[in-house]
Amino acid sequence: MPRRLLLILPCLLLAAPLAWALPTFDEVRAAHQPSDVWLLSREGEAIQRVRLDASVRRGQWLGLADISPALRTALVLSEDRRFYEHSGVDWAAVSAAAWANLWNRRTRGASTITMQLAGLLDDDWQRGAGGRSAVQKLGQAVAAQVLERRWRKDQILEAYLNLVPLRGEVVGMDALAHTLFAKAAHGLDEREAAVTAALVRAPNARPALVAQRACGVLREMRRRRDGAVDCDALDLFTAAALQRRAWAPTEGIAPHYARQWLRAAGEDAARRGERTPLSAPLQRVAGELLARHLRELAGRNVQDGALVVLDNASGEVLAWVGSSGPLSQAAEVDGVLALRQPGSTLKPFLYAQAIAERRLTAASLVEDSSAHIATPGGLYIPQNYDRQFKGHVSVRTALAASLNVPAVRTLVMVTPDAFFAQLQRLGFGLRESGGYYGYSLALGSSEVTLLRLADAFRALANGGRYAPARLRGAAAGGQPAPVQALDAAAAFIVGDILSDANARVRTFGSDSVLATRFWSAAKTGTSKDMRDNWAVGWSARYTVAVWVGNASGAPMHDVSGTSGAAPIWAELMRWLHRSAPSPAPKPPPGVLRQAVRFAGAPGGNWIESARQEWFLPGTQQALFAMDTVAANAYFTPTEGQKGPNPTAAGTPARITAPASGTIIALDPDIPPAHQRLRFVADGAEGGRLLAWRMQGRVLARGAQWSWLPWPGRHTVELVDARGHVLDTVRIEVRGAGVRAAGRPS
Repeated sequence: MPRRLLLILPCLLLAAPLAWALPTFDEVRAAHQPSDVWLLSREGEAIQRVRLDASVRRGQWLGLADISPALRTALVLSEDRRFYEHSGVDWAAVSAAAWANLWNRRTRGASTITMQLAGLLDDDWQRGAGGRSAVQKLGQAVAAQVLERRWRKDQILEAYLNLVPLRGEVVGMDALAHTLFAKAAHGLDEREAAVTAALVRAPNARPALVAQRACGVLREMRRRRDGAVDCDALDLFTAAALQRRAWAPTEGIAPHYARQWLRAAGEDAARRGERTPLSAPLQRVAGELLARHLRELAGRNVQDGALVVLDNASGEVLAWVGSSGPLSQAAEVDGVLALRQPGSTLKPFLYAQAIAERRLTAASLVEDSSAHIATPGGLYIPQNYDRQFKGHVSVRTALAASLNVPAVRTLVMVTPDAFFAQLQRLGFGLRESGGYYGYSLALGSSEVTLLRLADAFRALANGGRYAPARLRGAAAGGQPAPVQALDAAAAFIVGDILSDANARVRTFGSDSVLATRFWSAAKTGTSKDMRDNWAVGWSARYTVAVWVGNASGAPMHDVSGTSGAAPIWAELMRWLHRSAPSPAPKPPPGVLRQAVRFAGAPGGNWIESARQEWFLPGTQQALFAMDTVAANAYFTPTEGQKGPNPTAAGTPARITAPASGTIIALDPDIPPAHQRLRFVADGAEGGRLLAWRMQGRVLARGAQWSWLPWPGRHTVELVDARGHVLDTVRIEVRGAGVRAAGRPS
């Protein structure tokens, strides 16, 4: 027996068991794992493709019917002409290769598609850096013949097309078609098929060499019909295709949510096809609505926005739009999870706590006037939008109209530490302490995320019961039981206040965008320097939270609480309830309603109109009145007022408010058109003879004037009937305003 045969026999004996251990076609197909996975909506619709394996780009398993016929033809012509004739080993090709090696000629090689597939299925037969050894070649030949006996030809070709490594990290025809040609594999034409077949032979060859080989393949494909091939054009096409990376790491309508869902559910859940709670139709509408409104605000330096929609009952996330996408310069930043100052959106929880602790009722009168609160860092002086005050107002009005000073006075009663603890029970997870934020915590000086703000408002919708939002569907389980973070009765009363369109009229007007045709409760908020604008609220079924601003932290221009996020909130709420009702919530046990009246000082005017009001048991009363009221409840006396006492007989008229040097900061949470600065004069001249002049133009007559402010420094003169200047004040207005009809040019 020749020595060579003695060496071959042990190799065959070693290779045979490995070859027979090859998996079946069904096992190979079942074990195939794409590098990317599509997340599904609650309706079963694909909403986001996410890459799970960063080491490889592997697409979906494709059946032969899903692969271009041109590609199948090109591959067989290039790699294995007698694929449908041999039984795993092409002995004619083996003989030709041996003869060519004898004469030192280059040849295509004798490795068939079946033999290559055997190498892909078993690492023992794979080609190493120095080529395959004799044992590997013999084992590969044995394995190929085993495959031919156990698999059909179409199964062999299908598996090969899905498993063959191609350029770079790309494996399989699905990934290659999307990456280099930006199309599905069934749409590849002859030219694209020829380039693909050339890449199978040399995946990482230079573009010129790939084009040269592709030109040869294309000639073979067109030989029977005498089709000409322009190899120069094919060279340009190949170079462009090999540079293209059309298959983005992710695509879909919920990129930010997909990342969070995967962290919560894991890759196994994604590969099992577990559905997310996200609603695909709602997600599309929410994204389009946010982009449209942000385009309308583009001239006001607003680029970014985010919104989230929660199901009140289950806590499932129904929509999650983390950014404005192409409108943003930071589209990867998830606005739903970014920390921002919430402004006035924390006030509902403060008043709910005060009501629950029986410090206040919805009808209690709180003073909206100048406040000087001593703190370790000095005096804290909260202000309303124009340093003007409304005197005594009810808690209902103070909250619905978003008055700042009453909120700070309420926090003085509750204390910052107690309010901080309340916010922590609502899941805010504030980083600092109540003492760190101080009394500014009432006005939203802390930093929160949009998702946690939505969770807290959902607690108001659920009678004070708090539970974090569900990223996975309710069927996945694992959600903690809700905790009673707020008193149910107090939560109900605050919800009733935030749904009261009449209570917000004094700030937002009677035509506020927050008013809906169905029951809903909402609160807006704007952070310092107009950096963040919020609108959060709920209906019977949904909680919707919206943020607009800039991811960079840059301030917006002329964007108020009802022109930024609120229109988005209102339109999305209308879409959610286009065919579904939203009844008002039923009062919880123990809450009672009573008629109330509000009286000023004896003989004075009524502070507010009589109405029916909600109370906790034991806190109700029919009359809320003040024993004494300041002579001018709207204004606080100012120091340094020049001239004699303006009420003294025979003295000339003087401007009693505002004081000269006053700086008016427009409240960004209130529509500019609703912000008025009131000028008041008093003296012996009589109101009929007085006039108000600014920059040489008379803008009003009488003892009082409500002025629509605009930013800048202004000199206001009080003149008599002869045009003589009686008094002058200089003021400065900061913030965004609107152009008034009588504004000097």
